[in-house]
Amino acid sequence: MANRTVGDAKSVRGTNPQYLVEKIIRTRIYESKYWKEECFALTAELLVDKAMALDHIGGTFGGNVKPTPFLCLILKMLQIQPEKDIVVEFIRNEDYKYARALGAFYMRLVGTSLECFKYLEPLYNDYRKMKRKGLDGVVSVLHMDEFIDELLHEERVCDIILPRIQKRDVLEETEQLEQRKSALDDDLEDLESDEDVDIKVRELLLCFLYAVCVIYLPVWP
Repeated sequence: MANRTVGDAKSVRGTNPQYLVEKIIRTRIYESKYWKEECFALTAELLVDKAMALDHIGGTFGGNVKPTPFLCLILKMLQIQPEKDIVVEFIRNEDYKYARALGAFYMRLVGTSLECFKYLEPLYNDYRKMKRKGLDGVVSVLHMDEFIDELLHEERVCDIILPRIQKRDVLEETEQLEQRKSALDDDLEDLESDEDVDIKVRELLLCFLYAVCVIYLPVWP
């Protein structure tokens, strides 16, 4: 059957991987034109081409609840369960931002808490703009880092309820993750260094002026 999960698929969080998408949305996807025409007999290798062709992200839209191609490919990935290496390559792909978003979303659905932070947090440094189609069918703009933040902190993204993951501070306390260092930390350190230099310059200038006063004021006419 075209909609059946592959026979050797491993359960995810104790259930059929496709069940991570709610039944009503799965049904809409199965009935969609994109699923029937573009996702039929799609393999992990062919999935790459479909991911590279994406031009927006999103869940369902319109009064008749149509799924976006992005959402269809997410379900297809859950159905065929591609190798982890393929998913990681999607996430690390710097040329096709929507393929990266697809890999990040899939990792958030099936990955462990540790994997989600390990592979998704580096994408906070990706500030590229993306298009997202909303429930009303209107396309808006968001940045990749905003999308990643939603994946790590929101309960529902693109109409899919995200599985719960451990909070980052819990993983830090158990020494599974190192404390996250923001890309701004280096800039702040440089700023503090510049401020320290300015303070030292002012101190030297004041010392110089004081010395001048001590030397010349007593003999000033």
